[in-house]
Amino acid sequence: MERRFYVDTSVRRDYFEDRSDGIRPLGEFAFRFLKNCETNKCKILYSELILSELREKYSEEKIMEMLNPFKELLVIAELSSNQLLESKMLASKIKEAPQPDILHAIFARDNSAVLITRDRHFDYLRDIAEIRMPEQIIFD
Repeated sequence: MERRFYVDTSVRRDYFEDRSDGIRPLGEFAFRFLKNCETNKCKILYSELILSELREKYSEEKIMEMLNPFKELLVIAELSSNQLLESKMLASKIKEAPQPDILHAIFARDNSAVLITRDRHFDYLRDIAEIRMPEQIIFD
């Protein structure tokens, strides 16, 4: 079965900006994860929500530059009104995570994808979706 991942904006920025947290090479972890996805022919889902978050920081040209190296893996999937409604309902119950992050988790769950992130808000959403950091994914 094809492995599917939904890569959060923070990991995409780690890769594109080659970020580090002072100790760990976050950009390198993201790059290795993406290369392993390429080697193993995995699918990387993205949504308009990811693109919208990227537009807050980057131009359309930079976003295309970020996505192009792995365009063969990318699959866009639509967010549904039901997912949006569910995320708003859960946001009133889960105060530790912002509503867009809840929507990301629901989207990953509904698309049978592992959500790849480093954002600590997702720690509160592990009952919605499987959540991992790039370096936690082991390819067989």
